[in-house]
Amino acid sequence: MPDCPVAHFASDCPSRVLFDQIAEKWSMMVLTVLRGGPIRFNAIKRQLEGVTQKALTQCLRKLERNGLILRRVMPMSPVAVEYEITPLGRTLVEPFGALYAWTLEKLPEVEKAREDFDRRMAGA
Repeated sequence: MPDCPVAHFASDCPSRVLFDQIAEKWSMMVLTVLRGGPIRFNAIKRQLEGVTQKALTQCLRKLERNGLILRRVMPMSPVAVEYEITPLGRTLVEPFGALYAWTLEKLPEVEKAREDFDRRMAGA
């Protein structure tokens, strides 16, 4: 594995690919939805307003490949599939929760910064 200094996000650093995948918006939301226990695809989709079937499928595959979720096929008629967060995936729940809390706490400051920026751009 190449040396990957924190201050330099080299394109060949494996951590960059993993970071991109776990920081992707649907990944964070899917892992949050799965905190409560195993859940089926359509139930996940219903909790993620705006996600397409294709985007959710791709996200779930990436999370499964990275060992963050398990995909379980249930022998029913018709066949059902459910997803569950793994112990490795659970290690992200706390940091994602902290990030979400930060967004709620700092949203007023961010909105003000956006308004200031928009005002400056309108005057430029």
